[in-house]
Amino acid sequence: MPFTSSDRPAVAKSASGLMRRAALAIAVATVTACTTFAGLSLDERFGPADPTRFDRSTAPPAGQSYAHDVQPILDRRCVVCHACYDAPCQLKATSWEGIARGASKEPVYDASRLLAAPTSRLYVDADKPSEWRTRGFFPVLNERAQTPEANRTTGLMHRLLMLKSQHPVPSGVDAPASALEPQPDTGSVCVADTGIDAFERASPQAGMPYGLPGLDRAELRTLTRWLEQGAPYEGAPPLPAPVSQRIALWERFFNGDSAKEQLFARYAYEHLFLANLYFDDQAERRFFKLVRSTTPPGQALKIVASRRPVDDPGVDRVYYRLAEERETIVAKTHMPYALNAARMARWRELFLDAPYTVERLPGYNADTAANPFLTFAALPVQARYRFMLDEAAFTIMGFIKGPVCRGQIALDVIEDRFWVTFLAPSNEYDQAMATLLQQDSNLMRLPSGSSNTGILIPWRYYARLENEYLVARTAFDAKMLKRPGARLDEQLIWDGDGRNDNAGLTIFRHYDSATVVKGMVGSTPKTAWVIGYPLLERIHYLLVADYDVYGNVGHQVNSRLFMDFLRMEGEFNFLSFLPRSQRIATRDYWYRGVDESIRAQVYGGPSTTLDVETSIAYRPGDAKEQLLALLQARLKPVLDTRLQLEGRVAPELAAPLRELQAIKGAALQWIPEATILLVEGAGGKLSTFSLLRDTAHGNVSHLIEGKELRPDENALTIVPGVVGSYPNAFYRARVAELPALAEAIRGLRSEDDYTAFARRWAVRRNNPLFWAVSDDVHARYFRDQALEAGVLDYGRLESR
Repeated sequence: MPFTSSDRPAVAKSASGLMRRAALAIAVATVTACTTFAGLSLDERFGPADPTRFDRSTAPPAGQSYAHDVQPILDRRCVVCHACYDAPCQLKATSWEGIARGASKEPVYDASRLLAAPTSRLYVDADKPSEWRTRGFFPVLNERAQTPEANRTTGLMHRLLMLKSQHPVPSGVDAPASALEPQPDTGSVCVADTGIDAFERASPQAGMPYGLPGLDRAELRTLTRWLEQGAPYEGAPPLPAPVSQRIALWERFFNGDSAKEQLFARYAYEHLFLANLYFDDQAERRFFKLVRSTTPPGQALKIVASRRPVDDPGVDRVYYRLAEERETIVAKTHMPYALNAARMARWRELFLDAPYTVERLPGYNADTAANPFLTFAALPVQARYRFMLDEAAFTIMGFIKGPVCRGQIALDVIEDRFWVTFLAPSNEYDQAMATLLQQDSNLMRLPSGSSNTGILIPWRYYARLENEYLVARTAFDAKMLKRPGARLDEQLIWDGDGRNDNAGLTIFRHYDSATVVKGMVGSTPKTAWVIGYPLLERIHYLLVADYDVYGNVGHQVNSRLFMDFLRMEGEFNFLSFLPRSQRIATRDYWYRGVDESIRAQVYGGPSTTLDVETSIAYRPGDAKEQLLALLQARLKPVLDTRLQLEGRVAPELAAPLRELQAIKGAALQWIPEATILLVEGAGGKLSTFSLLRDTAHGNVSHLIEGKELRPDENALTIVPGVVGSYPNAFYRARVAELPALAEAIRGLRSEDDYTAFARRWAVRRNNPLFWAVSDDVHARYFRDQALEAGVLDYGRLESR
């Protein structure tokens, strides 16, 4: 889906857009009318379809390899749109199994469904293409007679590649936007093989890659040959012996027989199920998923296909196994997590060697799923907190990236850029907190415990629980801070133990996607969060472990509304470090345009007033700015500085990039949220930077963005490398042109101004060099940010 500044807030659709949709409706009707006739014709020419055709792969001819010849082309040209839940028609090009599964007309994202939808997770909910056919998926490869002609004629993938080859995207600066813009309506057609003839006549510009240049001759020749041969695949290569040994070691660790070991393993699984786990002592990096299996180590995996990791597995005992990640690594879901000897020793120290007992294992009822504090009450609170803090960026990344790939339903409750720090672990505080959590465990229930829920009545219930929790939490904090010698100052903030760079994080929101990075990046932000254990755990379970992307509208809306409360808790913690005289004024600035009842939920209400003065000696002036600077200074020894411009870029780049970053105000509303800037230096050498628009809000408490936007306060953050999974545009400029680029951005006043701007500076989606630029960006991304890099997603590239 294209992304333009006019999408935020949404504007009325143009008359031309309505005409396009009307034409598409006619096309769909035509496709439907021709289906029966085409079906008879295909059966007569090539025989009936055999849904078991790809239940087993066939080996490619000698000298050819799917892994080395075909998948790399798919990664560069197809995976950029066809990956994860937002893949058009659920067609995943990230593996042979994804292509063999085919496509579906049912969308995963649906914020209006009254009942939870059936799940459709590759490798989980069905094993074979024939099983996917019974679940509504149709083939994109030929499943009829295996001849080159049949493979070309009835294979949707081949037909759509040829359609693009015959009708390329119009190039040139004057190409109409309608010819460049991928229409969501077109993508939702999801035409099956029996309707492809009519679809080609009605939508000749809808070939693949959709809305982008076609493949070059060599790429098209390779894919065509592969498809004519019947899409052969040699299968996954065997794991090297050293990797298999590591898997065996870790599976023994995760499957101890004692109650203590089993409870810890369940806790680890519910926090790591989205991780791309890797062994950092292996030269060849492979990634694995921690899964639940009904079979023990040493036997074939049989994955428990529950909707969520907290659901009842349906067996007396599950085993935690490592399953190799078989799909291409994509940036929007990639969350790397290292397994090594130090990690195992750390977890033994925290959970297995610690002096506590587990009398019995908890079950999997609805109350347990909605309350991790009850489920894991036997595990020491500080161990749980340390588990999450050790890799805090990963923990926060969970609600930023997954389990939904994108996350606007939760992301529209956060600011566009803010800093996150954490309360320091404390034995005394954590022991007292454990007592509080046990006493008030019912107050910690989350509304995401079921995939099918109502809205109004459940919401009132959970809002009441939250208010009761805030009363207990505020009283608890006040009691702890009024003890002799207690101080409310920066020493309460975790310093990473002097070595852990997870202590300070920055979160960027790019409308309906977001990024979390290590370090305090950019100028001091409008807001900041301070997170302690109860809040960190609740965010994880609300938006990660308990969240069901297939859930009904009540499940989705309640999760979104409750995240308001959790954001407010993080903001309350930060405000508490300010002088009492400035807390209300700061809160009011953060929440302009909302009534007092909402502001009081953050700070200053009956349940959110901390009657304790800060111990920090502030100077006259803005205490918030001073506090953020103080936190930066405290965390300086461990802060990751890779995304800072100062000291990280060539001297000739530093000054013009600072000038560009200094742009503020309404002109920025016309540029995209996330842009990749390619700067050409001496000798043609290119450097990659990310231009991230900080869209200003009066508040982020509304379900639909609009009136609260404050374009006059917009700002820009520039960082080296790639930040974000969904670039909205590519800009290209020589070093000497950067001042002109900055001046052009300052002069933007309208959509027409930006269209003219893009013609000069943007590498538009119809540019014949688009794929060369894309390949160059990816090459540097994987070279310079090797661990976190994945294939970018082009579903939000602008068309202007």
